[in-house]
Amino acid sequence: MKKLLLLSTLLAVMLSAQASNHEARRIALRDSILSKVTGATLNEHAVLITKFGAKGDSLTDCRAAFAKAMKYAERRGGARIIVPEGVWLCKGPIHLVSNVTLDIHEGATLKFVAEPKAYLPMVETSWEGTYLWNYSPFIYGKGLRNVAIVGKGTIDGDSGETFAKWKQTQEKGLTLTREVNHANTPVSERRFGEGYDLRPHLIQLYDCKDITITDVFIRRAPFWCVHILKSENAILRGVRYDAKLVNNDGIDIDSSRDILIEDVHFNNGDDNIAIKSGRDNDGWTMSPPSENIVVRNCHFKGLHAVVIGSEMSGGVRNVVVENCDYAGYCKRGIFIKTNPDRGGYVRDIFVKNVQFGEVLDLFHVTSMYAGQGVDSNHFSEIAGVHVDSLSAQKVTGTALVLQGTKEKPICDVTFHGIFASEVQNGLSFEHTEPVLMEHCFLGPREGAPSQASEKDAVFGKDNK
Repeated sequence: MKKLLLLSTLLAVMLSAQASNHEARRIALRDSILSKVTGATLNEHAVLITKFGAKGDSLTDCRAAFAKAMKYAERRGGARIIVPEGVWLCKGPIHLVSNVTLDIHEGATLKFVAEPKAYLPMVETSWEGTYLWNYSPFIYGKGLRNVAIVGKGTIDGDSGETFAKWKQTQEKGLTLTREVNHANTPVSERRFGEGYDLRPHLIQLYDCKDITITDVFIRRAPFWCVHILKSENAILRGVRYDAKLVNNDGIDIDSSRDILIEDVHFNNGDDNIAIKSGRDNDGWTMSPPSENIVVRNCHFKGLHAVVIGSEMSGGVRNVVVENCDYAGYCKRGIFIKTNPDRGGYVRDIFVKNVQFGEVLDLFHVTSMYAGQGVDSNHFSEIAGVHVDSLSAQKVTGTALVLQGTKEKPICDVTFHGIFASEVQNGLSFEHTEPVLMEHCFLGPREGAPSQASEKDAVFGKDNK
């Protein structure tokens, strides 16, 4: 008995020490990331978009005015382009330049006309983790430094009657993206555009450094809303959404580093935040990892709250998610997804103090996403996942899912302080190395057992 008590005490001390170590690592990682993230330096040389011929009457095409404003900013080494109250129609993309701040004031709506031909000629971009040439994103920048989109105005993609319907006809283009990816076809030869129905992004910053996007309200995007691709040092703060068209991911961080996402109010028709790093061959050969990412004080509503994958072949590491809650239903809370086509790795993920209402699954990790890659052997490594203080009011599916593979089991996972008041199924773990769980309640919390009564004794006697 004394040996058992000693062993139990020793185990408790070890668990406490391990939990303290993970907490110290989370804080140190978070603070290290935040020390590097500064975002853009906002340009103070202000000029109204009306100076370049734009009219906020909802009728005049302002595309040429925005192009002139960007050339003006480029000539003078930067500018703050003010978009005042009004509806500013744009029949085509806005291509940003370095050292520009696009300031969309409260009461202003930058409304794009979603006519596909207006987003040609094609630009170099990516589509679901494959690098290629396609329609221009509505707001696009490549190879820029010090770029910002700010203000409490609205960016409206108005894509419900055009691009949103391409989901039903994209199979030809989607299949070809997979083929050129796996064949290592040179990117310069990957020409899509007309006839392939691959939807453009609303905002994409590609190979950019020092980025700030704050406060704007985003709606009706043609595809992903904000795509940060192969970029670094970005702050995304206070952005608001009502973007529920097809695949309207809120923020996609793709092969990018040193990122802060905070105080964002999501309401999206797909993932709120998706962290990616290229798909399959393109991920292994052309995509750096997504790393050093802090998500905090966000309010989730949509399909899934925070997702890693499924395009993560370049790897994802050093992610901290903390102090977030829900504004409405999310199908899955935290979702890490990969399959044997992907390879790559997911390492050092920390989740602290995140609350949900009703979800299907609270925390879901799978190495067999969509049942794909069963004949492949590019197994992903998932290791170092530490969750503390995660809760949901109701789980209609499974609270905690860990689905590794025999070839690459999921390892080094800890759950501490998991609460789910109403649960359909508590756990589903397979192909995982030992998982540490402490202070977890999946279903009603059990109170102290009552003493046996005389009735209990009689019942027991009658049923011997």
